[in-house]
Amino acid sequence: MSEKPANTLQYRFDGPEDAPVLILGPSLGTTWHMWDRQIPELSKNWRIFRFDLPGHGGAPAYPAGSVTELAGRLLATLDGLGVQRFGYAGCAFSGAIGIELALRHPERIASLAVIAASPRFGSADEFRQRGVIVRSNGLDPIARSSPERWFTTGFAAAQPAITEWAVQMVRTTDPGCYIAACEALAAFDVRAELGRIGVPTLVLVGSDDQVTGPAEARTLVAGIPDARLAVVPGASHLVPVEQPAAVTDLLVRHFSTAWQPAYDSTTGQMAIPAAPVKPALAAPPPVGPVAEIAPAVVQPAGLGRPDPYDAGIKVRREVLGDAHVDRALALADEFSGDFQEFITRYAWGEIWDRPGLDRRSRSCVTLTALVAGGHLDELAFHTRAALRNGLTPDEIKEVLLQAAVYCGVPAANSAFKVAQQVIREETTPQE
Repeated sequence: MSEKPANTLQYRFDGPEDAPVLILGPSLGTTWHMWDRQIPELSKNWRIFRFDLPGHGGAPAYPAGSVTELAGRLLATLDGLGVQRFGYAGCAFSGAIGIELALRHPERIASLAVIAASPRFGSADEFRQRGVIVRSNGLDPIARSSPERWFTTGFAAAQPAITEWAVQMVRTTDPGCYIAACEALAAFDVRAELGRIGVPTLVLVGSDDQVTGPAEARTLVAGIPDARLAVVPGASHLVPVEQPAAVTDLLVRHFSTAWQPAYDSTTGQMAIPAAPVKPALAAPPPVGPVAEIAPAVVQPAGLGRPDPYDAGIKVRREVLGDAHVDRALALADEFSGDFQEFITRYAWGEIWDRPGLDRRSRSCVTLTALVAGGHLDELAFHTRAALRNGLTPDEIKEVLLQAAVYCGVPAANSAFKVAQQVIREETTPQE
């Protein structure tokens, strides 16, 4: 077991030192202990490498803002240990890391299993909203609701000790690292790239998973050329915890029979003979088209500076949320469409995307300007944006107090009423 600098991860090894390396990655809010019941069997044939996400399980709290960055930290850790080629199994968030590795570093992965994963996890708004809840209330509301997201009702009732263990795992996670992970999932979307994954892949999901369930699993199977589906009955999101024997059997079968030889034979990785296990993996069912993949936008060459519209729509969605932007664009018609294009290109692509101020600072400036102008409708959605950009309710209060001095008490009085209502709506955990 080891703790590493900011560019690496906390990890541990189990199993024979001369065996091929198999990585097991945890879900958001959990630690490497979620894999404890798989270790006795898997460590017979593999050198098991487990890691903790930043700020989880006592790991150093160095937040990582993207799945790409976390994949890089994992590779840096493995490079330091001399591990070049490995099998990889990741649950939920770590499933995204495995997909990222298969897309960007296929030469490193011999075989892949993604569990309770998706090419896009819900909506960006959902995860940014979760970050607002944690920033305002801490992790306790998320921790208390974790068992209903992670386990079936029957399992949670029958296994109170495991349920409480799950709650405590989330409670003891660093809030800043949890929020950064939510931002990473909000930005993760590889639906258009699945066809480039060339490594043998097992897609494993619990039949009762309400977070990333069988529909998301079938999207992965339909998109990845060499993928097979396994649905585990009677399991929800943390299927390795809820159905450990079934998951262990499936992983042994997959990694025993689908271990792709290394591109460079000097690495010494060899396929392991198959072991007789059950249940057998189900072949992927016939599925129709599950997602429409937008064609890549090609900018004409030689036209000088790129059009800021694409950057603008991206920033606008990240700051205001997909739901707000979708409503605004849907309401645009022949009369107002040019205005929507104008603000996307110039307000969001030219100004909000400039590197001179961070988004927190831009939110402070924007709130003050809206108070001064009496623009209360826009103040409401920019208060939501400020929370998404990392301002706390107390910091928004300070901005409005400052505005009261320089913009006038009546203007600030109206602004406090609007902001108070928005903050109450955005920061109250859903029951």
